[in-house]
Amino acid sequence: MNMDRPVTPPPEILTMPLLKYDPPMLVHEAVKKGKKVVRSEQNSKQHLSPLENKPVITATADILNAILPPREAGEWIQFVSNEPATRFDVRNLQDQFEQKLVASKARKTGICPVRMEIYSQCFDEIIRQVAVDSAERGLLLLRARDEVRMSTAAYTTLYETSVDFGRKKAVESEKGKQEIIDKINLLTWEKEDLEKQVMRLQAKLKAMEKNVMEQQQADEKKHKEELTFLQRTNHRLKQQEETIKEIQRKEREALLAS
Repeated sequence: MNMDRPVTPPPEILTMPLLKYDPPMLVHEAVKKGKKVVRSEQNSKQHLSPLENKPVITATADILNAILPPREAGEWIQFVSNEPATRFDVRNLQDQFEQKLVASKARKTGICPVRMEIYSQCFDEIIRQVAVDSAERGLLLLRARDEVRMSTAAYTTLYETSVDFGRKKAVESEKGKQEIIDKINLLTWEKEDLEKQVMRLQAKLKAMEKNVMEQQQADEKKHKEELTFLQRTNHRLKQQEETIKEIQRKEREALLAS
């Protein structure tokens, strides 16, 4: 017996996700039991047994392991369970699903990685339960899961891109904000200066209108006075003319009478 082998699984493989797993086992034991173990290049050279000693395994197990790969941690490996689900398992899955959402304080709306991970685990368990009974339906659900993940990743990328774009636009607007403020101040100063010019011109116009009116009134008064003077002069001249004519008439009559 090799005393360097780990006796208990590491903590990371003992965590209980919603996806149902078999009890963890050592890698070499899994290989001896005929499990298909695909490991990284770093570990495969040390612990894999010869392939000729491996017994034939069922197609359902192959498909299940291909759909939902086993978990690995050091010398330990844990395969997805191939036990059929009962009504109790379905109710238990629903209860654990709700409890994980509450315990992890996942957000109900928006992009939440914690909520997405819990839903992903729940979906994987549903795929496992279906694939155990029908591998074809399990593969169909796998395609649906992958499509949802790709759509979610695309929407997440779009959201992050839009956030970055909005942030850049906000920075650009902040940079040009001072220029706009300076331009507004300049235009305000020009507006006030033009308003002052308008007020000065209006005052000048009123003064000119007043001068013109006073000059017009003075001209009208002078015209009336001159007209009155000429009318009086004309009246006196007419009286003098009539007086002269009366004197001449009397002189002619006197000459005729003598």
